[in-house]
Amino acid sequence: MKFENNLAFAKTLDSADNLRDFRQQFIFPKHNDKEFIYLCGNSLGLQPKVAKEVITRQLDNWANYAVDGWFDGDEPWMYYHKELKKLMAPIVGALPSEVCPMNTLTVNLHLLMVSFYQPKGKRIKIIMEGGAFPSDQYAIESQVRFHGYDPKEAIIEVFPRDGEDILRTEDIIAKIEENGEEIALVLFGGINYYTGQWYDMQAITKAGHSIGAIVGWDLAHAAGNVPVKLHDWDVDFACWCSYKYQNSGPGGISGIFVHEKHFGDTDLNRFAGWWGYQENKRFKMEKGFVPEAGADGWQISCTQVMPMALYHASLQIFEKAGFIEALRLKSITLTKYLEFIINQVNIALDYQQYKIITPEEFNSRGAQLSIIAKEQGKRIFDGLVANHILGDWREPNVIRLSPVPLYNSFEDVFVTGEALLSISKSIL
Repeated sequence: MKFENNLAFAKTLDSADNLRDFRQQFIFPKHNDKEFIYLCGNSLGLQPKVAKEVITRQLDNWANYAVDGWFDGDEPWMYYHKELKKLMAPIVGALPSEVCPMNTLTVNLHLLMVSFYQPKGKRIKIIMEGGAFPSDQYAIESQVRFHGYDPKEAIIEVFPRDGEDILRTEDIIAKIEENGEEIALVLFGGINYYTGQWYDMQAITKAGHSIGAIVGWDLAHAAGNVPVKLHDWDVDFACWCSYKYQNSGPGGISGIFVHEKHFGDTDLNRFAGWWGYQENKRFKMEKGFVPEAGADGWQISCTQVMPMALYHASLQIFEKAGFIEALRLKSITLTKYLEFIINQVNIALDYQQYKIITPEEFNSRGAQLSIIAKEQGKRIFDGLVANHILGDWREPNVIRLSPVPLYNSFEDVFVTGEALLSISKSIL
């Protein structure tokens, strides 16, 4: 498609967008009664309008049933997570039995590492992306120390080549092969939070398995953003938050994936809790943990009804919109248009004030562009906010903009470009 830098063209694209009406299902923040253009899906998705309704319904269940709400009513809490599993599975390319909503992201990362990071002999190391989100860094460091190893010796980080911003797949695979006999676990983020690079998950998983390692993924920025196929790619485990691209609210429920090939492995360690016990015998209160089949066996505490209700509401919107196919197709075009508009701003300024470090190839990125501002980045970001355009700022000089296909429009992207050009001219 040949893009044009004008409002009429953006509106034409919007009029042809079969998903345009989903925008009306979300609440946009306002200041002085003017709505923001919201380009911050990489940190917190917008609130679905139905969120208040679903919370009120669960509050009513609590009021009307009290403790009997676990087994009575239209949505008994005892089995509520099973409704989510059916909707979560397509989001990450899994079987319903392989996923479960529970806890929060870093808690789940720790719980899964208890099972899948089992250093033995020479095979003690974890390989990960350099510059991973701090939560991943801290979790991995602490797990390594828990097993009695020095993180400096037991963690291998892979960084981009000198002068480059993103990792090359061949460099990741080469590092895996180079350290093959010493690697116990390959653990990457599906999409790097800072650069927006979507790693070749299938190739990296295959490389990790080829040297005898377990492979896991943190899908915080990938789940609900890009199409992943955890089951088909033979991924061992994964976890994600649901409050970014999946709009479940601040601190929303997390999800886990465990490949079905591990369900019968009785040698796996796990931190057990009552809610992960075999469901049909749970209330016998017997000693000796017997896990429920599938990913549900990694549960510890009882169902978090309110966060799950919010996630459930958003997942139903995804189902209606057509994740993965319809949303992904719009996302690709929307992000390409944003890329075009940023380049048009540079042309108008007559120099490269803005450098996009997110890969240009659509199979290597999702609904995010990370943009380095050569000069006055924070002032420019603040200028966007003052113009009711809300993205995300990352030190030292990156503006992250994420046009989300469920609720962003091509007009949003065009108006953002116009504002960015005007602000740049006034500041630089």
